[in-house]
Amino acid sequence: MMEVPLPETAGPEALVKVMMAGICATDIELFYGYQGFEGIPGHELVGMVEQAPQAPGLVGKRVVADINVGCGKCPQCRNGNARHCPSRSAIGIRGRDGAFAEYCAVPASNLVVLPDHLEAIDAVFAEPLAAALEITRQIHICQDTRIAVLGDGKMGQLCALALDQYSANLILLGRHADKLARAAGQGISTFNIAAMAMETMGPGWESVFDVVVEATGNPDAINLAMALVRPEGRIVVKTTAHRRAVMDLSALVVNEIMLVGSRCGDIGFAVKWLADQRIQPASLVEQVYPFTDFQTAFEHAMTRGSRKVLLAFE
Repeated sequence: MMEVPLPETAGPEALVKVMMAGICATDIELFYGYQGFEGIPGHELVGMVEQAPQAPGLVGKRVVADINVGCGKCPQCRNGNARHCPSRSAIGIRGRDGAFAEYCAVPASNLVVLPDHLEAIDAVFAEPLAAALEITRQIHICQDTRIAVLGDGKMGQLCALALDQYSANLILLGRHADKLARAAGQGISTFNIAAMAMETMGPGWESVFDVVVEATGNPDAINLAMALVRPEGRIVVKTTAHRRAVMDLSALVVNEIMLVGSRCGDIGFAVKWLADQRIQPASLVEQVYPFTDFQTAFEHAMTRGSRKVLLAFE
């Protein structure tokens, strides 16, 4: 723990007092050098607005935040696509301090006000849920789309819970019996692939899925995704890692597979889902630590197979 100055809130910035923050796999990757980030990490947050010089109506409101901050002037920003601004910053990830602190500065235009009935332990999932729902904007999914979600971690489970409401033919593939059991308890079809090679998975697995979502956090898993997707199918990649992936490009070309990178989504849309209880993500939480126990919490989150670890500031 260390003391830092209170963030400045000049111009469009709002001062947000952090109430709860989630530790994400990306935060752990930053620890290992991903993006070369230097600063205060943390991008999944629920907070209370204490100052907002250009948006005084936000003061006293509970909020979550879109993490991407564009320049406001480039063609991407002018087209409403700040997340692909060439000079963008990202809260707690790129060029901007984040939510693992008592206060953070966020442009008022990036804040989404939470309804009173939405608990912080659910609302803190707004940013990763928005990322999961982004898949539905990128590719067309219908009731009979055959979907495999690779990875039973936090992002994989959110993707499965979200996409299961679009398709009746979804299965979550993972390696942790307890996590798969929790997903099954929410109506998700699951399969444990621990210690199994493709040839031992039985006939009918290879090249059967229309869409494979790769959300393992392991860059090598792209090759398993390639084996599972049908010719002319689509692979959606969610993994961001400091280690580079090696994949078979010939299989990509010969089978005419579409590879789709997928990152952030519409956080307002995610808040609506949470408010309507279409997804209740609190079941993904393993433990909530007080912020004063940050080191213990982070070490817990780094433990292989752990579920969601949260920080509470109150």
